[in-house]
Amino acid sequence: MLNLILMIVVFFCSFAIGYLLISRVPPLLHTPLMSMTNAISAITILAALILFAVPTTPVEKIFGSIAIITATFNVVGGFAITHKMLKMFKGKKKQA
Repeated sequence: MLNLILMIVVFFCSFAIGYLLISRVPPLLHTPLMSMTNAISAITILAALILFAVPTTPVEKIFGSIAIITATFNVVGGFAITHKMLKMFKGKKKQA
């Protein structure tokens, strides 16, 4: 039970700090920030997978599953948006 409380406290603290930091980023830096959040989400996926390597309670398994699903959604969405943005900057090919 103590592990669950600790995980919840860490989640809320990281949420608050992340929100405060990201809300103050100028629009020019959003693309590099998106790359960084993709990396952080990948770390979240690895950490949640490591959580499943040890005996856990059903509640911890639910939280781990939610972490994997949301972080995967963030990584895939981030790469899709980055791909779209990079596509916008490619020059159009001239036809001969």
